[in-house]
Amino acid sequence: MQHIVRALPVLAMLLLAGCSMGPSTSDVALGPTLPQPNSQLATQPTITPASVPAPGAIQTASVTMNDVTSFIDPSVVGQLSAKDKSEAASAQFNALTFGRPGAPRAWSGDKGTGGTVTVGPYVRVNNIDCRDFTHTVTIAGTPHARKGTACREIDGTWSVAG
Repeated sequence: MQHIVRALPVLAMLLLAGCSMGPSTSDVALGPTLPQPNSQLATQPTITPASVPAPGAIQTASVTMNDVTSFIDPSVVGQLSAKDKSEAASAQFNALTFGRPGAPRAWSGDKGTGGTVTVGPYVRVNNIDCRDFTHTVTIAGTPHARKGTACREIDGTWSVAG
């Protein structure tokens, strides 16, 4: 046991001496050199960015996103302003796309009009994502609810099934 205790300081000194023998920072700073560029690379074809979709296609998608007539009670559609419809569409899309099942997503529009959208869990039908929803619109304190099932289209929009 005494021999081990006497040998420990010697071992510690050997270990510390080994640490100082590593590469210096000046050696590391030099590092390897890179080969010169190959002249054949200059003849390679250039890559062009993807084309931007036509403005008509973008407009069609935004119009589709703002159409909530199939998601709300038909008896109140005529009473909603453009802002009401826009807010309802945004809430409907976000609830269907990102909403947690059972957690209502509220929206508010003009003159006290508002509503909530509550969605159920995702259900996969024929390789298409669908969700049940309840969209309640409140006008002058009176709630008007519409329940249905919405399915996600290939372009990312949602449509009411059936």
